[in-house]
Amino acid sequence: MSLISLNLPKSDGNFQDHQTLGNLVGHSDTLVISQAARAFHGLTVVVTPDTRTALRLEKALPQFAGLPVQLFPDWETLPYDNFSPHQDIISARLSALFELQQGRQQILLLPINTLMQKVCPPNYLANNVLLIKKGDRFSIQKLRLQLENAGYRAVEQVLEYGEYAVRGSILDLFPMGAEEPFRLDFFDDEIDSIRTFDVDNQRTKTEIAEINLLPAHEFPTDSNGIEHFRAKFREKFGEIRREPEHIYQQVSKGILNAGIEYWQPLFFEEMASLFDYFPAQTLFITFADIQQKAEQFQQDTQNRYESRRVDPMRPLLPPSDLWFAIDEVNRWLKGYPRLTITSEKIRKSAAKMNANVANLPDIAIQSSAKEPFSAFQQFRQKFDGNILFSVESEGRRETLLDLLAPLGVKPKQVGSIDEMMVQASTLVPNDNLQTFLIISPLDQGFVIENANGTSETLAPSINTSGQNLAIICETDLLGEKVQTRREKNRKTVNPDTLIRNLAELKIGQAVVHLENGVGRYGGLNVLDAGGIKAEYLVLHYANDAKLYVPVASLHLISRYIGGADETAPLHKLGSEAWAKTRQRAAEKIRDVAAELLDVYAKRESQTGFAFAYDKAEFDQFSATFPFEETDDQKIAINAVISDMCQAKAMDRLVCGDVGFGKTEVAIRATFLAVMNHKQVAILAPTTLLAQQHYENFKDRFANYPVNVEVLSRFKTAKEQKTILQNVAEGKVDILVGTHKLLQDDVAFRDLGLLVIDEEHRFGVRQKEKIKQLRANVDILTLTATPIPRTLNMALNGMRDLSVIVSPPARRLSIKTFVRQSDDVVIREAILREILRGGQVYYLHNDVATIENCAEKLAELVPEARIVIGHGQMRERELERVMSDFYHQRFNLLVCSTIIETGIDVPTANTIIIERADKFGLAQLHQLRGRVGRSHHQAYAYMLTPHPKTLTKDAEQRLEAMSTIDNLGAGFALATHDLEIRGAGELLGSEQSGQIESIGFSLYMDLLENAVKALQEGREPSLDEITQHQAEIELRVPALLPDDYLPDVNMRLSFYKRIASSENLQSLNNLKVELIDRFGLLPEATKNLFAITQLRLVAQTLGIKKIDAGIHGGYLEFKPTAQPDPMKFIALIQKQPAVYSFEGAVKFKFRLALEDNRKRLEFVENLLREIVGG
Repeated sequence: MSLISLNLPKSDGNFQDHQTLGNLVGHSDTLVISQAARAFHGLTVVVTPDTRTALRLEKALPQFAGLPVQLFPDWETLPYDNFSPHQDIISARLSALFELQQGRQQILLLPINTLMQKVCPPNYLANNVLLIKKGDRFSIQKLRLQLENAGYRAVEQVLEYGEYAVRGSILDLFPMGAEEPFRLDFFDDEIDSIRTFDVDNQRTKTEIAEINLLPAHEFPTDSNGIEHFRAKFREKFGEIRREPEHIYQQVSKGILNAGIEYWQPLFFEEMASLFDYFPAQTLFITFADIQQKAEQFQQDTQNRYESRRVDPMRPLLPPSDLWFAIDEVNRWLKGYPRLTITSEKIRKSAAKMNANVANLPDIAIQSSAKEPFSAFQQFRQKFDGNILFSVESEGRRETLLDLLAPLGVKPKQVGSIDEMMVQASTLVPNDNLQTFLIISPLDQGFVIENANGTSETLAPSINTSGQNLAIICETDLLGEKVQTRREKNRKTVNPDTLIRNLAELKIGQAVVHLENGVGRYGGLNVLDAGGIKAEYLVLHYANDAKLYVPVASLHLISRYIGGADETAPLHKLGSEAWAKTRQRAAEKIRDVAAELLDVYAKRESQTGFAFAYDKAEFDQFSATFPFEETDDQKIAINAVISDMCQAKAMDRLVCGDVGFGKTEVAIRATFLAVMNHKQVAILAPTTLLAQQHYENFKDRFANYPVNVEVLSRFKTAKEQKTILQNVAEGKVDILVGTHKLLQDDVAFRDLGLLVIDEEHRFGVRQKEKIKQLRANVDILTLTATPIPRTLNMALNGMRDLSVIVSPPARRLSIKTFVRQSDDVVIREAILREILRGGQVYYLHNDVATIENCAEKLAELVPEARIVIGHGQMRERELERVMSDFYHQRFNLLVCSTIIETGIDVPTANTIIIERADKFGLAQLHQLRGRVGRSHHQAYAYMLTPHPKTLTKDAEQRLEAMSTIDNLGAGFALATHDLEIRGAGELLGSEQSGQIESIGFSLYMDLLENAVKALQEGREPSLDEITQHQAEIELRVPALLPDDYLPDVNMRLSFYKRIASSENLQSLNNLKVELIDRFGLLPEATKNLFAITQLRLVAQTLGIKKIDAGIHGGYLEFKPTAQPDPMKFIALIQKQPAVYSFEGAVKFKFRLALEDNRKRLEFVENLLREIVGG
């Protein structure tokens, strides 16, 4: 359906028509591209001046064109960069090239510099895509070799594109271009099944029939490819240097260094252009300014070539080997029908015309004016035609409808422009003005004059009788734009596991053995004792003593947290010192437990409101959440709902990285509160953040009779007064605001829930006010990185804790670099970001010199649009700066730490922090979290003075930042803070000594045990901690063989999880996970599970030890055990030659048990007899 008059370029033999369409103001280009692509039955290639425009169209076109839209992305690196593109980008590029070869009708978007880039020839893909189907006969080793030749990397666990892992008869694989990784299960040499699996929990999902295996790189990396590289390199550069770090020597060994893509032509006889992939039936739509952008790119490329060609270890190929000149691209373009589009008005001719489009006048609402809507009202009165409002979400729709209601404007909602045209076509000319509303990504409006569908070159469409149409976007009226983001499932982390798991344990790190004290981890060793192989954890103690801990006893081991590794005590094996230390700590902890119980008692006695939970209503609301909840998000939501339904005041802390879904947890809690006719207060640390929360809550409650308001500087004094009056009368259900909400003049009629965002950002007085509210209002606190004291209190149960670590879809971890401050590094970091259409934070935390810093950056990077923001600016001015940066009017923000709790800017993906050594770990993490909010690779540069001037603490903090760059690291970083600073903050200096002496994890165990004992009215005993697991010695091999699970850290992690299983269900889940991920269990692993299962049963019976060998064995009971004597008497009477008692606690059995399996089965049956009789 056409709205804008358009002559489609014709293709007639040798003649290729080139039309130009001008005057495409606003975002009317989206409609023109959609119209043209739908009318043209083939491939439509849209060439944009930059990545930013391509990304805008990628978002907007699917709704209007109704066709597949694919972006062929730029590498997102600078020419001749030392960075390689992220695997996700390579995957998207290979996928796009593969799709082009399928010849489907689609729209392909690409920036001009990408069209100029030389690419792999089409036959490379055609010859290297492997179709794998269920039932195919393949040797797993042959497939493994093919994967290696295709450039796939062998790993222990598949997490990213281009990786594979082999475990027995199972092969995991993440092909380029695929949505999910696959698990191939082989039966002999036949593929028995192909299933997708979750990259985070590694569990399988859906069975499928076949997969296309694309190569892992855009160039061959097999031996032939490398040999071709060597020959072409010698031909190109002549004499070869012998240094091992030389690029030639590196590639010869199969090492592909970062930035290898800039030597890609050496892997092929001849490179190709994207035109080699385009079919004859291709329409080009080009933006008018691509010529200027291409010439600028050519100049930049040449400049970088000249400046970087001096490195003798990395001789560079000239730009002509990697890119086509724009003149050559222009010659190729002449061979296709082409439409050039521009927002400028052009002089008309046979091949040039202006679109029937005009700019909207300035109709923005002036909230400070006496008549805020006067400009819009004047436009309505003068405009003769239909009006289509475009908003980005349902919440914005509600905001707009509220604004328009007093004006008597009630637009009809439509799902598409086609639907609007159908409705508009039923009107007679000059009929009353009709208004419509659509939810779409358009954000710059325009007017279409005499909108019709009469163009003969387009598909038949409905005539709209030549009426005018104004498309008005929310930005035209409100001056704001909402950024949206997608999320998907990622992994779940138990907070306890993060601290106590041994998966990240490194050789030499301090660990605590419950019975022997603090030692150093020395690795995993397999020992052969009497012909029985078993794996042991080696611990080093004082005086070079070693302790071999059986893997079945790993429940006794935990990481030492309480201070730095080098200052951790090292105990002496066999001495009384550890027992005394532990006893002394236990006595002190008993007193702490009593204090804690007092806190618990106060919390329990504070009766809160028990919210009623209507599951059907709640599920209906939850279904409007546009993303899939992650597992840990679900756990957090369920925990919050459970808390609220109890008749005591909730006090829960939800910890999760910025943008990871904490707000949705608060929204669900808010829904439960308002459905129970209670009011909700949302407390944010800054005005801009409060405004963003307001938009989010408004959006989610758009379809419910819920009144959401915000108290901020954006409201006039009169509006604020009205809001406060409505709050007092109960007419406002949800009130969002800053610390103003805590002032005495804010009186709620019936407050039921308080949501606090980043509590540690509030001052002492505000915290005291919050403390008073804690007595009778449910409180939900959201935080990205809790300060250590908050974390410790939460872990100790003084506040309940939920952790969310699931990032949004395609969200990549932030690459973090610690660098000595250098102009070249700074310029490249900024350029890399702004050239891909992104924005940069430059943190200079000295307000006195921030202007000088901005001036220096303007000289260093003249391409950047710079703005300054800091805490000493007037608040209104700062808000304007942040709003301008948010709307991308600037692309480099020179700022202070004011951005620490700023608004979400998804297009800001690089942060540069000056003097990073001066910041604390939690603050560095929070600052780094300002970037990486989209699917683009984000970068964080920690700039420092000379490394020799750094303190030990600063070095450790920066090392932690560069090593923990994974998503959702806030919680792990807070525990790192405990290690670096010590855990003395927990409950005062006296307790810090106890934590340092026995470690944080054991301290926690003792504390939990003491609290439980006192709650049950008895004194805590150390025996309950040290003797709660039975010892099992059956002399059978029980381990995870290294040929079954080769990765030591993963093996250690599974040993710990198996040994720490608390019931048969969790043990069985582990067994299923191992089989699913690594294949059928080897015999030794079956034994390991059988022994662990025996231990769990033995514990319930009060058995201290089970010992069995080839001639029999015994069960030894704890003195406190109370087994049923009749069961044993029955066994002795039945087989007196086999069974007998030795003393009061030993039950012996004598018989031949030479076979391992028989021995296990005998003990299993014996325990079954004792349990069941």
